[in-house]
Amino acid sequence: MTEMRDAAQDRAPVSTLDLLRSRRSVPPMLLDAPGPTAEELDRWLGIAARVPDHGKLAPWRFLVIAGEARERVGAIIERTFLANFPEADEKRRAQERQRLTHAPVVVAVVSRAGPHVKIPEWEQVLSAGAVCMNLVVAANAAGYATSWLTEWFAYDRRVLDALGLDPAERIAGFIHIGRAKEVPSDRPRPDLAQIVTRL
Repeated sequence: MTEMRDAAQDRAPVSTLDLLRSRRSVPPMLLDAPGPTAEELDRWLGIAARVPDHGKLAPWRFLVIAGEARERVGAIIERTFLANFPEADEKRRAQERQRLTHAPVVVAVVSRAGPHVKIPEWEQVLSAGAVCMNLVVAANAAGYATSWLTEWFAYDRRVLDALGLDPAERIAGFIHIGRAKEVPSDRPRPDLAQIVTRL
């Protein structure tokens, strides 16, 4: 009975193809509560992990940043920013401090790609990107809006160390999840004639 109830909660309001055809990012500043429940998020993380993974390495992991953790990580980001720009005014400091506070939940997808005797590192990196996209699509299918971002702090070793990443780990993306206060108009998409070569 529980499985049937869970399946009903996750049922997409549109077909998969329609969802993929119309999917778009919503900037974090346009995301709001309520966020997903812990049960919803766990289901999506399970979906996110169902990606091509040559060698079954699981070369990725998740950091869930929700509630007060968003402010704690924001303080790390602000502190690191100030180390580089000590003259920054309060407006800019607040901008950095609030990077992860707009959406109710942010999931950092951590890439653990590295040298392997058989599996190319590039394939492991691609797998982490697929994890990000699966998570985005799962949340969108459940009626939530998302934004997949990195920003400067995803590449700053001081921030990564403070988040507990190993030296070889990197951030594949911060997935911001919430309810859209508004959905921006769509942006121009690539012209297939410019990107498709038929051999």
